[in-house]
Amino acid sequence: MMNNEQQRSDYLYEQHVTHLTLQGKRPATIDGYSRALRRITHHLDKSPDTLTTDDLKRYFAQLIKTHSWSTVRIDRNELQFFFKHVLQRGWER
Repeated sequence: MMNNEQQRSDYLYEQHVTHLTLQGKRPATIDGYSRALRRITHHLDKSPDTLTTDDLKRYFAQLIKTHSWSTVRIDRNELQFFFKHVLQRGWER
């Protein structure tokens, strides 16, 4: 990622953790959701607010091959939370 995109990504990550904390999520949930956001951001090398449906399809197709279904569900739930609470956008399944 370019420097300004990395800064945007870092800002969104902090907003994400804040929203999780304010909603009273347990530390283990915050850790798992945060790890999922870092994983997808690193894997696609994009700020999470620029992810497209095609990006997500590619990501989850690869994740299914390399991780357990529980990890896939956590990542999906995390992204749904992120889109709804941080980006204030709808989530398409």
